[in-house]
Amino acid sequence: MVFRIGIISDTHGLLRPEATRALAGVDHIVHGGDIGGPDIIPPLRRIAPVTAIRGNVDTGGWAGEYAETELVRLAGRSIFVLHDLNALQIDPVARGIDIIVSGHSHMPKIDTRNGVLYLNPGSAGRRRFRLPITLATLNITPEDLRPVIRDLGNG
Repeated sequence: MVFRIGIISDTHGLLRPEATRALAGVDHIVHGGDIGGPDIIPPLRRIAPVTAIRGNVDTGGWAGEYAETELVRLAGRSIFVLHDLNALQIDPVARGIDIIVSGHSHMPKIDTRNGVLYLNPGSAGRRRFRLPITLATLNITPEDLRPVIRDLGNG
């Protein structure tokens, strides 16, 4: 049995059609912040249940429903979501966390440290500098975690 999570971040108010196509069929979506406006999460919720957090650009009344961090359990794995990895103030190993999802840097990255998967899907919104437009998928099986960075094209 495979549980598929779509991981997106830094949309900055732009939900690309390529992103919604890449997320089609996932079981859950995690948004790592810098949502950018109230119109981003509802279409994601039409694809799958969403766990989303507030990033540094998410201000105003609409952003109040999102916390700065979330701890969610999916497919038997504990996932901690925060926007800026540099703001991590907990010890994930001591807390039994399997996966840390972050955004903010706009640079996609997959890393494993002390048995914890650190996953930054990069930015799926407007292009910044020469960084790629990306999101990630994470397949969870009883045996392992299989993260993949997905390039959404030149946008």
